[in-house]
Parts: sequence; structure tokens; C-alpha cells
Amino acid sequence: MLKILFFYPDNPLDINQGNNARVNALLHYFKANNFEIDFVGEESAIFSKEDLLEFQNSKLVKKAQLIRKRKKSGLRYLFAHSILNKIKHKTGLFTRLGVGQQKDFEDILRNNQYDYILISYVLFAPLINNKKLLKGAKTIVDTHDFFTAQFKDHKKCKDIGTVFKTELKLLNQFDAIWAISVEEKFIFNQFLPHKNIELIPHGIDDKHQLKSENPSIDIFYVASPNPHNVASIKWFFKDVYPLLKKDIKITIVGRIINFIENYDNVTKLERVEDLSEFYKQSKITMCPMLSGTGLKIKVVESLSYGTPVVCNERGIDGLLNKINNGCLTTNNHKEFANYIHTLLANKDFYNQQASNAITFFNSSLSLKYVHQKLNNFFNI
Repeated sequence: MLKILFFYPDNPLDINQGNNARVNALLHYFKANNFEIDFVGEESAIFSKEDLLEFQNSKLVKKAQLIRKRKKSGLRYLFAHSILNKIKHKTGLFTRLGVGQQKDFEDILRNNQYDYILISYVLFAPLINNKKLLKGAKTIVDTHDFFTAQFKDHKKCKDIGTVFKTELKLLNQFDAIWAISVEEKFIFNQFLPHKNIELIPHGIDDKHQLKSENPSIDIFYVASPNPHNVASIKWFFKDVYPLLKKDIKITIVGRIINFIENYDNVTKLERVEDLSEFYKQSKITMCPMLSGTGLKIKVVESLSYGTPVVCNERGIDGLLNKINNGCLTTNNHKEFANYIHTLLANKDFYNQQASNAITFFNSSLSLKYVHQKLNNFFNI
């Protein structure tokens, strides 16, 4: 039985966000293969001790605990963190560990023995700085994203070359790197050719047979309120929505709704217990995405139901095929609206896109496909 220490800062049960859904799927894989998992999260307003208790009751892991950030005050913080970062010329972009979190995590390492240590996000690479405490455990970083691309427009990004070098240096600390998208795997392979870099996409069950024969939602969209999603949904309602027929029923789920005005034909829900019911009842989904990187979990979920997706070019990042994949892609607002109208009005066109979605999903995103890649990695 393999024993894994798994760090992920957020709540894996809140699957309204794509990154959480990915971690949730990994935990189910580990449980199905009898891995022993010690889970460590980050205490926050969205991952409280009450949430932790619910997570523990899910039986997905053997043990779970939260490490919390202390207040950034006093001489100890000044000398241990603030001044040290300045001496090392750190921009702060890759400095995400709070005061005391390093010590809390190292205490866990000190008192336990693991086969693998899995860290989510390269931002938390310092958690494995003390190699003696690893005791021979293999280290893995599940990247989730290419952060240099995310940080390129940040006010602290003075030199994109320095930011990229920092990300590569942090990635190089790990024995293995899991990339969620084909583009990220390509980039990491070019600059870290000696590393074990695996493409591990988000895998889920083929659910197209569960799709309702008479869907009640015309367009479905789910998103968290990150800057990319906020800018993209604002573009949709400013440029695309005015071109759509007003009898088209749109349902939007997630905290992104706090950035959307009220419209008669738009249903807004901040949180739901089960997204599957919405996917089952949706004719099409959309993924307005003007910027950002990485595989879009909402696109994978939609394709698993054989549901066509209308998106911008960034919406198909991470997919192995860029055409004939169930996604209709454009950056033009008029064409975006036209794709929606055509899918809803032309049954033959809709059925062809749905068929493309099912075929492509089963070839490169299905649970069977991803689990086989994980089996190969862990030599199962």
C-alpha cells in the first residue's frame, strides 16, 4: 500500500471550481487503489475547521488537517520572512506560504514516513525545501497551471525572464512534474528535458448517456471569480448577450455571479450541491475565456456529457485536438452569438458537434484513459 502526503490548499469537496474537481477526482482514484492518504490543506474563510470535518467524514483520506497562516507582525516575521525575501530578491509572486505554515508542514514530515509527497501548485514548492525530512519519498508537483503566463501582467512582474526562471527553478526541485495540459507539458519539457514530466489531464466518467432527452437549460456556465473569468464574462454580457434572442434561457453557477447584473432570462446560483444535474439539463455550455492558461475543467465536464461548447480560443487550451472536439471556437462576438443560435436551431449541426464531443472525450479525457496514465506512473 502506497502512502502519500497530499498538500492542496482548498476544499476538494467544493467541486463548483475546476481545480477542486480535479483534486477530488485524484482522491477518488487513490481511494479506489487503496492508497493511504494524509491530506493537508490551508485554513481559510473558504476551508474552515467545519469544512475539514465534512471532508474527513467523506472517507476519501485517512487523515486530514489544516495549516493556518499566522499574522504577519512582529520581529520574528520581519527577520524570518520579509527581510529574507528582499535579500533573495524575491518578487513575491511565488511566495505564497504564510508565516508558520512551513514549520507546521515540516512537523508532519518529521513525524511520518511517506512513499510520495504530492504538492499542488509550484507556488508551494518551499514545503519540500528540507530534503532530509523527505526520508527518501518521491516528490511530485501537480502544476495545475503555468504561472509565468498568469503573472505576466501583474504589477510585480518587472522582468518576465526572471519570473520564468523562478518557476523553472521551483519545478526542478521535484522528482516528477504533472502537467494538466499538453501546452504546459511541451513548455516544461523544452526547458527541463531531464525531468520526468507527465501529462495527467482531468479524467472523469463518460456520462453522455445520462443526458436529458429534453434539456431545460439552453446555455450553462459555471465559474469562479478569478480575474480571467471576470473579464471574460463581462465581455460576454457586453458584446455577445445583446445579440442573443431574449427567450434563450441561461443558467450561471458559481461566485462569478457577483460580477453579473440581473437579466430576465438569466438564472444565477452562487453554489449548488451537484453540478451534474445542470450538465444533464443543458443543451450547450459556454466558456468565454479571453486570457488564462491550462485545461478548463468546465470544458472537460461538458464534453463528458456530449454537450457542445461555445468558447474563445483560450477555452480549448490543454486539449490534444483543437478541431472536431465538440468545441466551437471564436474570439469574435458576432460569431460567438451565431454559434449559439445555430446549435439551438439546427438539429443536424447540433448532433454532429455532440458526436464530436463524445468521440474526442473518450479518446483522451475519459476516466479510463487518465487512470491508465496514473497506473503507469505508480507502476500499478
